[in-house]
Amino acid sequence: MKEAAEEPAPSASTNETILKEIDQSFSLLSKAGSSYDNRYISKVFRDLGPLRRKIRAADDVLPSVVAKLYPSAHTNKVYLLEALGAEENADEMEVDSTSSNSVNSTNAETPEAELYVHLLVQVYLLDTNQLAKADTLNANIIQLMKLYNRRSLDFIQAKIWFFIARTKELLGDLVTIRPELLSSLRTATLRHDTETTASIITLLLRNYLLSHDISQAANLVEKTEFPENAGNALVARYYYYLARINSIQLDYSTAHECVIAAIRKAPQTHLANGFIQSASKLRILIELLMGDIPELKVFHKQAGSFEPYFYVTQAVKLGDLKLFGQVLNKYETVFKRDDNFTLVSRLRQNVIKTGIRIISLSYSKISLKDICIKLHLDSEESTEYIVSKAIRDGVIEATINHQKGFMQSKELLDVYSTKLPQNEFDQRIKFCLSLHNDSVKSMRYPNDSDDKADAVKNESKEDEMDIMRAIEEGDLDDFLD
Repeated sequence: MKEAAEEPAPSASTNETILKEIDQSFSLLSKAGSSYDNRYISKVFRDLGPLRRKIRAADDVLPSVVAKLYPSAHTNKVYLLEALGAEENADEMEVDSTSSNSVNSTNAETPEAELYVHLLVQVYLLDTNQLAKADTLNANIIQLMKLYNRRSLDFIQAKIWFFIARTKELLGDLVTIRPELLSSLRTATLRHDTETTASIITLLLRNYLLSHDISQAANLVEKTEFPENAGNALVARYYYYLARINSIQLDYSTAHECVIAAIRKAPQTHLANGFIQSASKLRILIELLMGDIPELKVFHKQAGSFEPYFYVTQAVKLGDLKLFGQVLNKYETVFKRDDNFTLVSRLRQNVIKTGIRIISLSYSKISLKDICIKLHLDSEESTEYIVSKAIRDGVIEATINHQKGFMQSKELLDVYSTKLPQNEFDQRIKFCLSLHNDSVKSMRYPNDSDDKADAVKNESKEDEMDIMRAIEEGDLDDFLD
């Protein structure tokens, strides 16, 4: 906080530089609206992260942009300046209106530029922790988005809906936004708005999961169809939420496939580190619940954040129920913060099964009393029930002598005489086929539209190089913020 307080105020040249960047964004948005080419919007969103940090440090830039964009006494101008804490006569601010770096009003008259300014104000209020003002502004933005039906606005509206849901989440108000999200989902689906549809579906799933409405989340997945052409970032989120829903509903095999797909489709940038960590923790728990032990290299990537899950895995691998109880009590707050405490609690049965399997491999014949002592169980009756269930589930190959009270293990069978190798090979084939199909779907092909070809010819060489560089570096899929 001291460093932030000692930071010098932005100079006039810095403000002009920010205004120039916003004006350049307006130009790209104008081209996107005229040529219906979303690559220009991709370029704008690629520069949104650095721009929002600059705007957060320069408080007087956005009021100046709003004052230049709207005429006097305009309704949108009034509530935008009110949200920014500026006065009505904000068009006479310290930025020189005759400067060549001022906002170009010609490019700023488009609906794309208008929604983009609302997005900048929305992000500024969130970054400065003015949640009440952001919530009030969001109500006006929702009404404004209902006035337009242009495909060039799809990406901007999807981003705006993300920040609207994020504001409600930070305010702790998850229920009141649901009717608007469902209404906008219906509208976006009817308009074939792929990006907004995918974004709202993921936002609704997150809303339901945060409020623990698992049945409603499952109904939403069942009754909606996620767009196939959505960006990889949204697809990764969707698969992650599917994995959570299926794991809570005890469908661990489907959950495992979904969480692997989420990790594979997540952008490999520093912006996605938090998402990949959460997905990796969920994958560890799902594999443990399926009876598998995760590889050791999974824990080496993030030693500090994965330490509780490493100890849980160690307890399951050793079949030590006492150690598992100690780990659960020690890291209970960590598991609840990650929203994984329910799944970790279910691992108690897996710890017992692992312990029984180790005992069956070590002893050909052992009494139920000794099993009860080794596994720290309550009584011999409960031990007999647990061992019987393990035999019935195929965890161990053994028989129980109920009269004399002992368990006798059977001889180990050759694994190649079972169907286990075939099942493993079948899973690998499915994974490779899925990876091939996803790679083919994600390939890009040039558009043969004559209008677009004419528009490309009229562009300057610098714009073409910027667009090609944006495509090579990752397009919209790099954004998870």
